[in-house]
Amino acid sequence: MTWCEMFGWLPLYDSLEQTWLGSTVRESLWLMPAIWAVHLVGLAAIGGSILVVDMRLLGAGLVRLSPAQVAANAKPWFLASLALMLVTGVLLFLTEAVKCCFNNSFEVKITALILGIAFTFAVRNRVAARDDAPAWLMKGVAALSLATWFTVAAAGRWIGFSG
Repeated sequence: MTWCEMFGWLPLYDSLEQTWLGSTVRESLWLMPAIWAVHLVGLAAIGGSILVVDMRLLGAGLVRLSPAQVAANAKPWFLASLALMLVTGVLLFLTEAVKCCFNNSFEVKITALILGIAFTFAVRNRVAARDDAPAWLMKGVAALSLATWFTVAAAGRWIGFSG
């Protein structure tokens, strides 16, 4: 049973799907594929910005730069691609909100997304900014970050196969 079913959110999801914006995107011949394309570009950018910092925290890339420098350079890419992914993700959600209501993969994705964003800002960025962070801490944070963001991507991809 999904949260939507448990909490009786189906009428809300249905009304979101029936909005002008959801209907317009869903019924357009070119708008939906264009939004998907932009969403995938955002996925590549956010994935790259996450990967480059986490790999540096693992000691596996860009070792001539400090983790703080890598994180600072990746931050604008992360923020811009996160904003892009959120906007296009909401638009895609509005086209099939009722399907998402009954889809456990959607719940996993949204949960992991919230955890990933919170973890990135509350923990990973702070650890990366510390010049004196122990290696075990950097590696543990990087591993958790990669696992969380991989879950977001995998669950998002699985939405199309499960529902």
